[in-house]
Amino acid sequence: MKEVEIFTDGACKGNPGPGGWGALLRMGPHEKELSGSEPDTTNNRMEMTAVLRALGALIEPCHVRLHTDSRYVIDGMTKWIHGWQKRGWINASKKPVRNADLWHDLIEAARVHEIEWIWVRGHSGHVENERVDRLASDAADSAR
Repeated sequence: MKEVEIFTDGACKGNPGPGGWGALLRMGPHEKELSGSEPDTTNNRMEMTAVLRALGALIEPCHVRLHTDSRYVIDGMTKWIHGWQKRGWINASKKPVRNADLWHDLIEAARVHEIEWIWVRGHSGHVENERVDRLASDAADSAR
């Protein structure tokens, strides 16, 4: 199974507001940058979209080391989804899970890969995190 490192970030100018996402995929010496924007979204949706688009760019099952500064994405995918699924997509507060559409898409996109979820502190000088933050922020600016 091929090994891939992915770095992702999302940004929003206002929350909600114009948003952007960025991702960096690295396999050995090869790198690919991805980014995109939406005119009216939230920061959490952009964080999720970055992961979704990065995983969607992989053309075969891979062992993925996925680096993100989003606890929301990591906790959602590694802890919360199990309870949400058992409760029919109702959260612990007895309300419908926010962003359920993207959670469903992420579950499907992640299914074929072995993913190691790695949290990185945002805005702390982590080179790749700063790089994808710039991609996301520039994309959000372009959505204005």
